Amino acid sequence: MLSHKAKYGLKAAFYLAKSYDKGPVLISDLAQAEYIPKKFLEHILLELKKHGILYSRMGKGGGYHLSKPPDKIFLGQIIRALDGPLAPVPCVSKSAYVRCIECKDERTCEIRRVMKHVRDATAKILDTTTLAAAMHAKLKLSSL
Repeated sequence: MLSHKAKYGLKAAFYLAKSYDKGPVLISDLAQAEYIPKKFLEHILLELKKHGILYSRMGKGGGYHLSKPPDKIFLGQIIRALDGPLAPVPCVSKSAYVRCIECKDERTCEIRRVMKHVRDATAKILDTTTLAAAMHAKLKLSSL
């Protein structure tokens, strides 16, 4: 399930994508426009900045801005930056694999097999959908 942190992060990224050609956006303006608690938003934006998705500028004319154009930032990047791996269970994660202690045999585990398909389908959508494509409803869902 998508956390509030990731949902707010996506909302913020879409807002910044819509404002991309207008320059940096103040946190207070973004928080008010998207109904995101300001303190929580500050934390989210700092995390996205740390992952290279955003940059910020201080002072007059400052604020937050996407680090790349909206057609170069993928939803999967944002969600992973805020929530971590997309895998629903750790034994199918590509970046944070952990063997399930209760599992007798991963090769025959039905749960692992199904959850791997869930992870792959989720990653396929989120890692091929840019902010720009999502804003313009140009999703590639038919290829699943």
